Amino acid sequence: MKMNFVEELTWRGMLHDAMPGTEEHLMSGMQSAYVGIDPTADSLHIGHLVSVMMLRHFQLAGHKPYALVGGATGMIGDPSGKSAERNLLDEKTLRHNQEAIKSQLSRFLDFESNEANAAVLVNNYDWMKEFSFLEFIRDVGKHITVNYMMAKDSVKKRLSSEAKEGMSFTEFTYQLVQGYDFLHLYKEKNCTLQMGGSDQWGNITTGTELIRRIGGGKGYALTCPLITKADGTKFGKTEGGNVWLDANRTSPYKFYQYWLNTSDEDAEKYIKIFTFLTKDAIEALVKEHNEAPHLRVLQKRLAEEITTMVHSKEDLDNAIKASNILFGKSTSEDLKALNEQTFLDVFDGVPQTEISKSDIENGLGMIAALAEKGGFLKSNGEARRALKENSISVNKEKVKEDYSITAADLINNKFVLLQRGKKNYFILRVV
Repeated sequence: MKMNFVEELTWRGMLHDAMPGTEEHLMSGMQSAYVGIDPTADSLHIGHLVSVMMLRHFQLAGHKPYALVGGATGMIGDPSGKSAERNLLDEKTLRHNQEAIKSQLSRFLDFESNEANAAVLVNNYDWMKEFSFLEFIRDVGKHITVNYMMAKDSVKKRLSSEAKEGMSFTEFTYQLVQGYDFLHLYKEKNCTLQMGGSDQWGNITTGTELIRRIGGGKGYALTCPLITKADGTKFGKTEGGNVWLDANRTSPYKFYQYWLNTSDEDAEKYIKIFTFLTKDAIEALVKEHNEAPHLRVLQKRLAEEITTMVHSKEDLDNAIKASNILFGKSTSEDLKALNEQTFLDVFDGVPQTEISKSDIENGLGMIAALAEKGGFLKSNGEARRALKENSISVNKEKVKEDYSITAADLINNKFVLLQRGKKNYFILRVV
């Protein structure tokens, strides 16, 4: 074996609980493990990343990872950690989501390898769709008592007096369906370990119970902690919602910024979980960071590693350039190099006004651009004073009163960035 998987997870802070004997079982030779991924969207978000990183470490340790897309379970909805039922999906949407997720996973897992431990993607819809309800309750349901199912935390929480809504029978059966997945992969693929977040422990152990009772074998369970933020707010969420791996849902610039803005305490924790840097490299970075926290060495390295891994080196370079536009010295060329989405992300919340194309075809004078047409400044007099003070820039470059804005100034053929002083920005959008 290349490395001790359990030891690796432990120093990285990625181990919450493991069934007794799991470490010895993994050290005895190549084993197979799976993680279930919910296909309710056509992209993973960073909340999924911990279990994906676990699969990657598993493969690096010489074992065989299975990524299970929960097509069938996605049609039901998992009650763990939820306070209400989720929307159910049709098969066409599920298949589309599965393909999109596989392409994201292939940035982490090697599906193409010729080695015995190549990663495999499976979908539980493929074995559940032919299973009739009567067969399921006869062959699977009778082996697990209701008392056993009711004792699980995920069920208890939803049945407690604090829960706003009760729990449907559909959701109640979820742990049986997930348990059956483990049994199926155990029998068909010799998969002996299921991994997931700590909120999945109850569902995973239902699977080990089915393997014992129906399969006459032994399954193992291993969970990672649920990722939290030091300030108590939810990890992986911004005001705009989830932080997605898909560049169309969360731009590489916003993705990079999310990691760059983590607190010192969180950055020290996340760099172990979300990068493949070695223990020595991380310890050296932490030491360097602690000596000069204002340089944000940890945050920068974390953001660089994970943006490159999820997107690309080119996306990272663009995100760094875009970040420097607000805080560093940059030119109109740098602005024009931004794509529209990144430009809007960088200047999110900056006031905008629309001007017509004809206004700039003949050249738009600075007084008109700042005051009557643009409305950035209150009056022509204020515009004149600002220009005399040399405090006005067009696309980051200082201009005088005699300057005219033309089509040559357009960013992405539609924006002009006005600026007064260091902090006051305004956008002209040409329509």
